[in-house]
Amino acid sequence: MTAGTPGVDRTFATEHLTGVGDARDLPLADDSVDLVVTSPPYPMVEQWDGLFAELNPAAGEALAAAEGGDAAAAERAFEAMHAALSPAWDEIARVLAPGGVACVDVGDATRSAGDRFRLWDNTARVADALADRGLDRLPGVLWHKPTNSPTKFMGSGTLPPSAYVTLEHETVLVFRNGERRSFAPGDPARYASAFFWEERNRWFSESWEGLRGAGQALDPAAPRERSAAFPFELPYRLICMYSTYGDRVLDPFWGTGTTTLAAMAAGRDSVGVERDPGFLDGFRERADGLPALSRERARRRLRDHRAFLADREETPAYEATHHDFRVVTRRERDVRVYAATDVAAAPTGYRVRHEAIGESDG
Repeated sequence: MTAGTPGVDRTFATEHLTGVGDARDLPLADDSVDLVVTSPPYPMVEQWDGLFAELNPAAGEALAAAEGGDAAAAERAFEAMHAALSPAWDEIARVLAPGGVACVDVGDATRSAGDRFRLWDNTARVADALADRGLDRLPGVLWHKPTNSPTKFMGSGTLPPSAYVTLEHETVLVFRNGERRSFAPGDPARYASAFFWEERNRWFSESWEGLRGAGQALDPAAPRERSAAFPFELPYRLICMYSTYGDRVLDPFWGTGTTTLAAMAAGRDSVGVERDPGFLDGFRERADGLPALSRERARRRLRDHRAFLADREETPAYEATHHDFRVVTRRERDVRVYAATDVAAAPTGYRVRHEAIGESDG
């Protein structure tokens, strides 16, 4: 945090470091981030074949054998791909501060090898990898991705018994590094970061519906043809759920920078590490649109809360300190919603200024 104290001051600033690097060798000190929100490349998903072959040549060799009809080679490819990711989980465990949380969005894969079709359980493999590094697994989230295609069915369509259930969800794995974090009594940044009662009930549900996936097509000048970006709302929620103002958020598989954008909007510091420099160059346009995005998302929080109050039969017991409405619990009283007002380029990334939303705003 570079200027101002959220929860105390009306304005403060955050810093966002972005750079070319490898998730398997992060340029960060031990215990230096409070939250990780990321999504790695998924083994056995075709768009990542080239990357995994680059990271681990054994994966490319096994894939070639599998495409030649060697079903056993597909299993070797799967193992080689996860071996390529293994050092990244070491790094996440190293840089995550005690009590810090890691949220990893993972998708399973379906793929044929020879004449055999099967599901490749990436979720279980990544969960085991994080647990093996001493992190404690917490309840996670099933993100149901909307799928409206009439041709989404796999296999024999309407004929039994060779059709397959369609994969329409990804899993957000949630892990914590040791015991829960401790805070000073009445810590102003923590209490200002509170979520509303109804947000708590919605966000901490095990199943998330209605979060549309991000567009996958990229600019022709981008490093690859398609992205694997999750929608802005997914990291925004996770950042609000598992961090406070003043915390530092890391995405070691940065891609198009959606986690950084969400951290900017939510008023947290962030670090993004990406192998392909082209993505860093393309983020400037997204950063330019941040103030409007952040203000609208902040206003929506306030509008949604007022709508919740309007539908509630019982009048909540507490008045909010910084806003002109009531709240359900005592811990919500000091919630303070901020919006990003200015984004400036810095030598190592970006600096963002935040300002508290007015009492009647929204």
